[in-house]
Amino acid sequence: MLCPRCGDQHIELMATSPVADVWTVHQCQRCLYTWRSTEPLRRTSREHYPQAFRMTQQDIDNAPQVPAIPPLLPEDER
Repeated sequence: MLCPRCGDQHIELMATSPVADVWTVHQCQRCLYTWRSTEPLRRTSREHYPQAFRMTQQDIDNAPQVPAIPPLLPEDER
């Protein structure tokens, strides 16, 4: 299995459906793209994943980091 977004082979199984063999959720350990097996081919297949949204290692290395969520304010400051 290849990651649809970056083409890496290190894919982890994240979850399975409560009903056996209905769906699975996978995550690429390189770019962190996550998908459910029941999504359309444009989301689950490298061959069908849109070229404009594919990532290279350079794209991953240069991606901005999501800012951390700040701590909650004390009750009296809300």
